[in-house]
Amino acid sequence: MEDGSNGWFYAKRYGYGAGLPRSWQGWLVTALFVGGALAASLLLAPLSMLAFVGVMIFLTSIFLLVAKRTTTGGWKWRMGKDRDGGTW
Repeated sequence: MEDGSNGWFYAKRYGYGAGLPRSWQGWLVTALFVGGALAASLLLAPLSMLAFVGVMIFLTSIFLLVAKRTTTGGWKWRMGKDRDGGTW
């Protein structure tokens, strides 16, 4: 999504990574991640902490991969520039 097209997530204004979702797809991916984390905590944490940690590593990896591939402007270090690339 580095060509400036509409991605699923905004780029962060400060730092590295993705910001808030900007489309319904981004919100859906975020909701699925949060729902999966809650389900894992309720179902797996009382039984096996190792299984819970494994599922959380998997869910977080998938979420980060999707966010990185669908962030408008890509992931790079930013120091206060606007989301559209201009300065303030």
